[in-house]
Amino acid sequence: MFRRLVLVLALFAATTAGTAEAGQTALRAADPSVLRVGSTYVAVQSSGGGIVVRQASSTDGLAAAPARRIWSDSRGLGEVWAPEIVTDGGRFYVYFTAGTGAAHRMYVISSATADSGYTAETQLALPDDKWAIDGTLFTFGGQRWFVWSGWAGDTNVEQNLYLARMSTPTTPTGARYIISQPRESWERVVGNPYINEAPEAIKDPNGQLHIVYSANGSWSDQYCLAELRLRAGGDPTYVWDWYKSNGCLFGSNRTTMMTGWDPTLYVNGPGHNSFVLLNGDIATSPPAGPKFPLMFHAVAKGTPYSWANRYWYTGTFCWWGSTTYRRANVPGATTDTGWSLKFFE
Repeated sequence: MFRRLVLVLALFAATTAGTAEAGQTALRAADPSVLRVGSTYVAVQSSGGGIVVRQASSTDGLAAAPARRIWSDSRGLGEVWAPEIVTDGGRFYVYFTAGTGAAHRMYVISSATADSGYTAETQLALPDDKWAIDGTLFTFGGQRWFVWSGWAGDTNVEQNLYLARMSTPTTPTGARYIISQPRESWERVVGNPYINEAPEAIKDPNGQLHIVYSANGSWSDQYCLAELRLRAGGDPTYVWDWYKSNGCLFGSNRTTMMTGWDPTLYVNGPGHNSFVLLNGDIATSPPAGPKFPLMFHAVAKGTPYSWANRYWYTGTFCWWGSTTYRRANVPGATTDTGWSLKFFE
């Protein structure tokens, strides 16, 4: 996210739509990243100029789990933001942003175990070497991909979403491809800069790729989740094969919500989600029908909206079928119908 601070951390207990109120636990945090390994839930967070891991038998239990430091900024890289934990080939990789100002770049550490033995940090050699945050790895179509939020140039005009191929979990290859820019009216309510950030990949029941991301300023209650859906058979590197939701799918302001999606009841500005998947693998995405666990950060209603007041929540999500996204001035088809997502507190 576009943010600066050593975060005071928070984690909320599980809630679902229809509960009387949100349950809060003792911790505070932003930018959740959680996966399941067997029956253990593993979370990473930035803390005290470094990164810590928590492990528990449930997402609720992460709040009371001890924080084990796996990396410290011994080289004075700068602000440490939004670590993302994934697995690849039986090894754990944690991607994170470090730097100050225009020098923010993506780094990675890895280990054979979730909570110890990590390598020293390596900067990812992302194409064009521009400001980059919120990056994560996933595999789709037999190819590793890295998706992140970054600048087109060297100045802070807007944050776009980019995609690049990876030949290994630590080696980008080829060009970067822009897949989204914050150009819709509902994602430009709050700017300076306008932002698309915190991308998270998931596959729908038909095997199509989705990228859920956060829009509008993270410093405002207009922050929300939206998504990109790759058309069936589409090329992930071709921007016109991506169709964007026609509004926020998870947010607290009705005026920016997509038609048929309701604003939140108990929190403001939900964003930067984490799909809690087995081994973090999008191939384990849920089928249609049931609700599955989701983590996101937000600010409780009735509380001043600020970065310091963000908490982690456990919510749920499910697939929502036959949803049409429309785009203007698109070469070829201007509409695409397929699966969308419903999010619940």
